Parts: sequence; structure tokens; C-alpha cells
Amino acid sequence: MLNRFINILNRGDLVAFPTETVYGLGADAWNPTAIQKVFDQKARPADNPLIVHIAHRKTVDSFAETVPAAAEKLMAHFWPGPLTLIFPKKPEVLDLLTGGLSTVALRWPQHPISQELIEQVGPLVAPSANSSGKPSPTKPEHVKEDFGDDFPVIAAGETDIGLESTVLDVSSEPFCIYRPGAISAKQIESIVNKRIITNNESSKEQNPKSPGIKYTHYSPHATVHWLKGDINNQDTLYLLHQKYDNIKADNIVHYAGDYKQMAHELYDRFRQADHEGFTSIAVEPLSETQKNELIPALTNRINKAVS
Repeated sequence: MLNRFINILNRGDLVAFPTETVYGLGADAWNPTAIQKVFDQKARPADNPLIVHIAHRKTVDSFAETVPAAAEKLMAHFWPGPLTLIFPKKPEVLDLLTGGLSTVALRWPQHPISQELIEQVGPLVAPSANSSGKPSPTKPEHVKEDFGDDFPVIAAGETDIGLESTVLDVSSEPFCIYRPGAISAKQIESIVNKRIITNNESSKEQNPKSPGIKYTHYSPHATVHWLKGDINNQDTLYLLHQKYDNIKADNIVHYAGDYKQMAHELYDRFRQADHEGFTSIAVEPLSETQKNELIPALTNRINKAVS
């Protein structure tokens, strides 16, 4: 099944493939020509670092200069899975890959297709397989929408989680979450037994260590905003999760507290709004007091789409 795609990657070209989070745009992590094609295909800014996807713990040592003991615990507990770790990089790691930073981001994805592909080809950079700034792809057809029907995609249906991985910087202490995801700070703290901080700096940060920080992301053509006031605009797609469950209409999606489903569908709903001609998307505000591990990640992605 994968032979065609393995050959494409081995010759230095790009392939979109599924992970448990979103579809990634894969390229050989040691091939600068292939990596440049990723930036060109996405129209991605050169200072936006890429995540290297691996399939073995031992591969970390090819990229990371040092690996703290606490990071070993995190890898043992959460890998393979939706956790990206940022390490000090070895000198041979390409600056093109890291956006010129002295750190490198690594993840071992859980999806069996991504694991097999990396086993056969080697480490792959794999940012989301979409045009920069647009909603990330959670279905093969999302990739085709952005890159065209002829773009090579390993089609495997919808991704499971629907939001990108948690990005945790372990290159210095205290450890810092730069991008929230399905693995929460509380879950990480329970493994390393130390406080984890969260990056709340401006999206204009000059040297972002993680994707998803400096630039507008995840935005459909429809204007995304937090819901204020009444639900009475037929040109708006409403995404609700807690209140208003007595209001029924074709332009209302109510998740009734199912934040896993909301995360799973968020980017697809953004694209749906564009397909169906909605001019705006209104999302019921989320609250940290709701104590669901996906609330910070949902808040982060929606805020980025709003901005």
C-alpha cells in the first residue's frame, strides 16, 4: 500500500499522511531540498520551525544534544502519542528545519500508517498538510482542497483527535508548554512531578520555538469570533457547547459538553462554513473552570483563528 508514497519521499518529494492529530505534510528530515519544498508548498514563513516525526526512542539521540531525565519519563509514558518535545539540537540538524533556532522539536506519532512510513523512510518533518494560516486538515479531502486533486495523500479517513499535538519545551527549566493539545499540563505534571508553565507571550514573539505561535493560524474565509449577544443570524454558523441547548436550527451545532467531539470536528466545521457560504462562525466562549483537558487547546486554536 505504501510503496508508491515511500518512493516519492525517498526521491525528495512530499506526501501527505495521517497522524492521530491532523494530516501531516511529510518530507525527509535530513534533505534540505525536500524541506524547502514543504515551506514552498505551504507558503510557510521560514522562521516557523518544523516538527520532526520519528518512530523510535533511539532516533531522539540523532537530533537532541541532551535529553533530561524528566523527558525520558515523558517519552516512556506518552510516546507514541500527541506530545511534541523541544530539545537542544545537535549541530548537524538543519537550521532550515529549526527556523535557525538552537532547539529541535520531536514527536513519535501514534497512527499506524505514520509509524510504518517513518520506519521505511526515516524521520520526517510533517507540519499540517494545508496552506499556511488555513484550518488544518483532518480528512484527505481537506488536503486536496488546499493542494489539488493530484497531490499525493495517503487517505485513511478522519484523524482521531483533530487538533495538533501539545508542544512542550524541555530544553530548559521550568518546562514550558508552547502549544496546548490533547495532553494537558496537569497530565505532564503528574509524570515529572514538577510545575509546568504555559507560554502566554504575544503571537508576535520574535523567535518562536514552536509552530502555531507567531502567525495567524487555523482561519477559514468566514470570520471567526466568540459569541456575544443573540443567536439570530442566518449567515452565521454557531458552535455551542454548554448553553442554548433549547435552540435548534440548521446553522447551529451543539456539542453538549462533548469537548472531544468538538476538537475532533473543529477544523472540519470551519471548512464547512466556507463550503456552505456562511460569512461568520460564532463560538460559545470556553471557560478554564470547566476543567476539561481539551479546553486550553480549543481556546488556543479558536483564539488564533479569531486573531
